[in-house]
Amino acid sequence: MTAKIFIDGEHGTTGLQIRTRMAGRRDVELLSIPEAERRNAALREDLLNSADIAILCLPDDASKEAVKMVAGNNNIRIIDTSTAFRVAPDWAYGFAEMDKAQGDKIRSARFVANPGCYPTGAIGLIRPLRAAGILPDGYPVTVNAVSGYTGGGKQLIAQMEDENHPEAIGANNFLYGLTLKHKHVPEMKTHGLLDRAPLFSPSVGRFAQGMIVQLPLFLDDLKAGTTIESIHQALVAHYAGQDIVTVVPLDVSAKLARVDAEELVGQDTMKLYVFGTEGGPHVNLVAVLDNLGKGASGAAVQNMDLMLSA
Repeated sequence: MTAKIFIDGEHGTTGLQIRTRMAGRRDVELLSIPEAERRNAALREDLLNSADIAILCLPDDASKEAVKMVAGNNNIRIIDTSTAFRVAPDWAYGFAEMDKAQGDKIRSARFVANPGCYPTGAIGLIRPLRAAGILPDGYPVTVNAVSGYTGGGKQLIAQMEDENHPEAIGANNFLYGLTLKHKHVPEMKTHGLLDRAPLFSPSVGRFAQGMIVQLPLFLDDLKAGTTIESIHQALVAHYAGQDIVTVVPLDVSAKLARVDAEELVGQDTMKLYVFGTEGGPHVNLVAVLDNLGKGASGAAVQNMDLMLSA
């Protein structure tokens, strides 16, 4: 049976990437709305309620509105890519590799909240350490990250690519979220199993896609006896049995002179690195992913496939 899929917001950056990933698939039928009609509420509601799975690629308020449109229709399932429902208790968090049970939760869920790009990297590093008891309660977690500018959607893309844009950005790299109240912080805290909010410092570089997320740690403040090797082993054990998240061997990481934020552009996977010096006081955990791949559209398609496999 062919599943009917409606991408609400298909003409935006995330929606277009999802359509690209689904091109040529015969197991799904894409329901589409012309760009000129994207604000036609009646047509959107009809398409939403005609779908087996709707993927919402909308701002938070529009996503909440779309969910209300299908409130009485128990036959439709939702994947939302906004931040609206990522810490909602009745929504499954769409990071299947986060722990061993998460894939089954997504598979059986009616409502799935697609993770943010930065949190995918951060949680991917933090959660295994919390689950293994390595990262103690109260640890002051700091997350530093840089993303390609497509993560900011059409507005930021125009600002970075069009020098004649009235709000053009000339910087090659810039920090933002300077108030330290970024919308991704609650998501990192909740799904990272943290008891205090992390200090998150995001930035954007003059490259379209790609991302580096860093989690620097002081070994003396972790579980007694923690080493660079035991941290690496915890990550390897946590991600065993799947092929989306790869933990790079320590000997490979030790030979690297640099890490490229664009390493996984066009791919829907994620790599984790553990850097440091044996016997040294610090380690730096690093996640590399495509902000539009595993960080957005790729994850949405992975979640859709899980839901269709139920």
